[in-house]
Amino acid sequence: MFTIQPMDAEYYRSQTRRSTLIICAILAALCFLMASASIALFGGAEGSNFRWNLAGVIAGVLLTIAVVRYFLWEQPWMAPAAYGFRLKRNLMKITNILHQVEAGAAADDPVAMRVLRFYHLGLLQMHTLEDNSTAISDMVGKIDLHRARMLEQGLDPEQNSLDPAWLEDIRSRWGK
Repeated sequence: MFTIQPMDAEYYRSQTRRSTLIICAILAALCFLMASASIALFGGAEGSNFRWNLAGVIAGVLLTIAVVRYFLWEQPWMAPAAYGFRLKRNLMKITNILHQVEAGAAADDPVAMRVLRFYHLGLLQMHTLEDNSTAISDMVGKIDLHRARMLEQGLDPEQNSLDPAWLEDIRSRWGK
């Protein structure tokens, strides 16, 4: 279950910039190191060592992915970037079945209405964190209308959590 967490937008942006720069530096260092090592180990003095250079760069990219995933992902300074990644990933899961979610919400299905509300709240937070006020202003009318429909049906509009079982339920009942 994913839950939307309150987060200061300025803090989010400064921390994600910081973590991006750190990861870029690690990527550059590992690619350079692995490319140099592969040429030193397998390259020859005559001819082109392009393939060994390329192999080293690819190994550096793969090693960077592993370092980020297994060592850096849980570091406190990576928390905002990791949260943003998980938020976007959950929003994408909904986007992939959005036509089914909207069909269910139009038919007043409570599960679909909850998922659509979570989607709206998640998009609002994502756009706020990324300082995308234009996207927020484009969504406000639709979000307010959906919130009013939820209140009419007695559903709690504070849908800050997403249960993956809800998505499966929507797929099974509204997927055609």
